[in-house]
Amino acid sequence: MVTPCPTSLVSPAARARRRDDQNLRAPVKKNRRPRLRRKQPLQPLSPCPLPGDSGVCDVFESPSSGSDGADSPAASAALGCSPLPAPAQQLEQLDLQTFRDYGQSCYVFRKARESHFHPRESLARQPQVTAESRCKLLSWLIPVHRQFRLSFESLCLAVNTLDRFLTTTPVAADCFQLLGVTSLLIACKQVEVHPPRVKQLLALCCGAFSRQQLCNLECIVLHKLHFSLGAPTISFFLEHFTHARVEAGQAEVSEALEAQALARGVAELSLADYAFTSYTPSLLAICCLALADRMLQLPRPVDLRLGGHPEAALQDCLSKLQLLVAINETSLTHMLPFQICEKCSLSPKLK
Repeated sequence: MVTPCPTSLVSPAARARRRDDQNLRAPVKKNRRPRLRRKQPLQPLSPCPLPGDSGVCDVFESPSSGSDGADSPAASAALGCSPLPAPAQQLEQLDLQTFRDYGQSCYVFRKARESHFHPRESLARQPQVTAESRCKLLSWLIPVHRQFRLSFESLCLAVNTLDRFLTTTPVAADCFQLLGVTSLLIACKQVEVHPPRVKQLLALCCGAFSRQQLCNLECIVLHKLHFSLGAPTISFFLEHFTHARVEAGQAEVSEALEAQALARGVAELSLADYAFTSYTPSLLAICCLALADRMLQLPRPVDLRLGGHPEAALQDCLSKLQLLVAINETSLTHMLPFQICEKCSLSPKLK
């Protein structure tokens, strides 16, 4: 009789010890697949996008353009762009304590660097870019910055970056819009907490440019400007003069804020006009405030001597601003909060 082989030669005590060792062994952590969060699609800037356009466009008329309606809203319709109402703006608050501590020193520092960052005759070396094309680009870029709810400082820095680059490098006409978008992106990276995404900016150009083209042009702009980007702007000087007049008791806080908002709208119009590039930001700021005081009929207008500019330059800039406002009354009303539009006279007797 054949005896069957035992199934295992290990004793019961050894089996028990083996089970105890297995129980004491550290558990092996299983690798989990990373959970991919679903990306939300980009929301359009306008709930009703217009066919053939990004849905953001507006055109201002420039008294220095010399064209018969080339920069009018009718011309924008021919380009496939239709103006949209900008979101309502809220009045800002004043920080007088910070102004008392640092206001004068910041003003002296930026006023001394103003001439270094001021571009003069930016279109002198441009065979394809004209004052009319610059006006159309900035008239499109201003509503874009409003739709993104960007600060006025970002817009001023973008225009300064654009003009300073034009003084260094000739730009082709078909790349001018890309330069404007790139300048806005560079400015937003300096000021905004959440700058617009590259994909959103490219969508505004209706797919005419690629991400690589925008990034390459950004590098070129930074290289040409030697990474010197902190330019004094109209926005800074408007805030400084507003704080200064309130601190000196020359205006109430509410009146000063309303005048600042109206002056900001006038300054936006001047950014699109090439004729105003010959004036420094501090000169434009004090003149815009003076014109806003007249339009609001404030009892104590701002002192024009705050900026330390000659009387001839002040009167020349004021006269051109008056003409600019008279031409662009409709565009200016879309820029201002409703309570200011009710108070100000857009066709005042400014003389």
